[in-house]
Amino acid sequence: SKSHEVIWVGWPGILGKNPPQKSTITKILNDQGMHPIYIEKNKFNNFYGGFSNSTLWPLFHYFQQYTDFTADTWDDYKQVNELFAAYTTKIARKDDIFWVQDYQLMLVPQLIRDKFPEATIGYFHHIPFPSYELMRTLPWRESIMRGVLGADLVGFHTFDYVRHFASATSR
Repeated sequence: SKSHEVIWVGWPGILGKNPPQKSTITKILNDQGMHPIYIEKNKFNNFYGGFSNSTLWPLFHYFQQYTDFTADTWDDYKQVNELFAAYTTKIARKDDIFWVQDYQLMLVPQLIRDKFPEATIGYFHHIPFPSYELMRTLPWRESIMRGVLGADLVGFHTFDYVRHFASATSR
């Protein structure tokens, strides 16, 4: 941030139902180069508690028996990823560098790529990436993989996770 302007786009930790509170929080965050995205409660619950933490998290941590494959939560996951990408590309310039963080936003790199084909996009995955044998059980794996592959650079914590991702990509 010493040599580049940094703009943060993210969920501020509240649902933003109270308009005066939302307005105050938005102004404070905007003054610091941060842009909050407010998400309706039910959609947020399906996106975060549902698909992110009841589908992706257990599956990627090898707890397949606890994985919930629910289409409604997938739909809200997609919509929230689209919301993040739409807001980000609305305030961005085509020559910006984009950095997307974690499994809650795995569709965002490709959504940004669709709007800015020449953009530099990075993505870091902060949880394990499962073996292909487990990844193939995810009904939406192709959309998830295409989303991440919209990035120019994809980062993982360990070589094993890189190997699993490469295997899933090639298959």
